[in-house]
Amino acid sequence: MAKQKAPQPLKRAARPKKNKKIIRYRRPLNINVGMIIFALIFVYMVFSVTAYFRRDKVQFYEVQEGGIVNNKNYTGIILRQEEVKNADRSGYVNYYVREGKRASNGTRVYSIDETGNLTSFLAENSEEKVTLTPENLAELKKQLTAFSLTYDTDQFRSVYDTKYALEAEVMEYMNFNALDNLGDQMDKAGINFEQVKADKAGIVSYGVDSYEGLQPATVSETVFDRSKYVKTITKSGKLIEKGAPVYKVITSDLWSVVFPMTEEDSKSYGDKTSLTVEFSGRNLRAAGSFSVFTGTDGKPFGKLDFDKYMVQFASDRYVDFEIVSDRVDGLKIPVTAVTKKDFFLVPMDYVTQGGDSQSTGFNKEIYSQSGTSVVFVPTEIYYSEGDNYYIEMGEEDGFKAGDYIVKPNSTERYQIGTSASLQGVYNINKGYAVFKQIDVLASNDEYYTVKKNMTYGLAVYDHIVLNAESVSEGELIYK
Repeated sequence: MAKQKAPQPLKRAARPKKNKKIIRYRRPLNINVGMIIFALIFVYMVFSVTAYFRRDKVQFYEVQEGGIVNNKNYTGIILRQEEVKNADRSGYVNYYVREGKRASNGTRVYSIDETGNLTSFLAENSEEKVTLTPENLAELKKQLTAFSLTYDTDQFRSVYDTKYALEAEVMEYMNFNALDNLGDQMDKAGINFEQVKADKAGIVSYGVDSYEGLQPATVSETVFDRSKYVKTITKSGKLIEKGAPVYKVITSDLWSVVFPMTEEDSKSYGDKTSLTVEFSGRNLRAAGSFSVFTGTDGKPFGKLDFDKYMVQFASDRYVDFEIVSDRVDGLKIPVTAVTKKDFFLVPMDYVTQGGDSQSTGFNKEIYSQSGTSVVFVPTEIYYSEGDNYYIEMGEEDGFKAGDYIVKPNSTERYQIGTSASLQGVYNINKGYAVFKQIDVLASNDEYYTVKKNMTYGLAVYDHIVLNAESVSEGELIYK
């Protein structure tokens, strides 16, 4: 029997493919008033922020209380009562009095050894048996410290002056100590030498220059040229000729310092009779009588007279010092913040108040077809000096040159025209530049000290423009 085929499943009829593309419906753009306002605000904010960051910022300074001390440095030449002593014979010199020490009349100062035996004896016997005392070393250290504190690279020759002075002083210490320790041995050796004693009391110095007889009347700028200065220091053991300078004696404690003055110095100190000075590198401050004189070259010079501390400068001809000025207190502001402004000057007698108003101003004459009348004009007063007020110049609603003002309760008239300038700064407390007058008390290269508590001036913590040239009056300020 034949097999029957299994029935085949019926195939479904193919369905037609659907179109899946979706076409969106475009809604119409509805622009309303709110969107327009929002867009304008957004554009304005973007513009404002961009303009803010691109705008030059005005730097300001907060006014503080403070003061300026203007200490000025000078180099002066020392004038003293000095007498140079010359050798009465040739020979080898040995000193017994130390540099800068006081010797009374009759004190043994030096000796002259015509044969040189004394010098040889001291050289042979003093090395091992004579040493410097702690006092000697302390004095030498003191001089080296003073030199290091006052050293100026432009005056290198001062190194040699100091070297020679120290060598001479060490030799004097050695000889002085040797003579004390080796006196008996010299007597046994039969060494003879001529001793010279001081004929008057004073401070002994062995540095001789050409300025021992210098007087204020003969001073000129040439004496301050230290490149031409020559100082001769005679050392113990040196052979000197008859008539050569062997030492000098300073016979008075009175001494003077003369220094050149500039025109600014003359204005600052011309009316002073006393000045306090501080000597560089010496930790010494002294007050001296002050006077001004004219040198032989027609230049002004200052002279400070002292009656003590002379011994500390016995070995010096030039001295560096500074004049100590009194501290001036007030409001401290930068020099760059200061500017000038022109104002009209009007008599104080013409100021008045307008009717019921508390505003201060002046009665101004007004001319019209109907005649002359008087109108009150409120006016800001910037400063008062003498019998005048300083008022704004060139205002549209204010005053200009040629206007007349009338005195209150009178027929007197004053024509505006006289002007003067004031120093001042731009105050920016209100967000715009307002001129405020200042009264300068003291100054240096960076700051002014100005008077505080002025009626029309500045106060502590006011904000002012740091650079007055960067703004103009009335300009809005963006900090």
